[in-house]
Amino acid sequence: MIYFVGAGAGAPDLITVRGARLLGEADVIVYAGSLVNPALLDYKKPGCAVYDSARMTLEEVIAVMAPAARAGRTVVRLHTGDPCVYGAHREQMDALDRLGLDYEVCPGVSSFCGAAAALRAEYTLPNVSQTVILTRMEGRTPVPESERIEALAAHGATMVIFLSAGQLEKLSQRLLAGGYAPDTPAAIVYKATWPDERVVRTTVAGLAEAGARAGITKTALITVGGFLGEEYDRSRLYDPSFATGFREASR
Repeated sequence: MIYFVGAGAGAPDLITVRGARLLGEADVIVYAGSLVNPALLDYKKPGCAVYDSARMTLEEVIAVMAPAARAGRTVVRLHTGDPCVYGAHREQMDALDRLGLDYEVCPGVSSFCGAAAALRAEYTLPNVSQTVILTRMEGRTPVPESERIEALAAHGATMVIFLSAGQLEKLSQRLLAGGYAPDTPAAIVYKATWPDERVVRTTVAGLAEAGARAGITKTALITVGGFLGEEYDRSRLYDPSFATGFREASR
């Protein structure tokens, strides 16, 4: 069997219980060495074969996993965060489907969740934002025209921007062009949940300067929105004047 396992945001003890068990049972591990914390490999058993996919193509990854699975061995494909977000695992699953090989997916804690923890923030605050946009700047990999930063920024929602720490000047300009005010709170979260995690708080207008001052050019998430500010409404769920299916409203 082949298991796609989310490694979590970085800290090795943030992998799920199921993910850690699967790592310990694996005969073969293919992991994203450019992003996954290598400390997670401490879960593996003696004799487990380990491959770093940072140096492999899709075809090479499948060429490792498929024969092992056919031989009855347990294979773990270890992805950073949760594989559903920029994990490029759909193409792997499709290839396995064509080969008639079974697989399962074990979710993980995405780095955008790790970033919120580092910020001690809540992305969805009453009367601030009830929408979280996960996106990225186009680089060598394009994005659909309708998903350009300016178009998404026009919503004024909470934004979490992946894979864009090396383009902070351009990102700042395009967030402003989309409608965010220059003083809109923003933060750069470098390697959320890793031992060398860093949080840099700034504004949309100050993103490039803050990133340059901190020397951050990769492995960071950019978060933008009023959720980083001080103003929000109290949740009605826990308001004594608000009735729920479990509690009467106070009179």
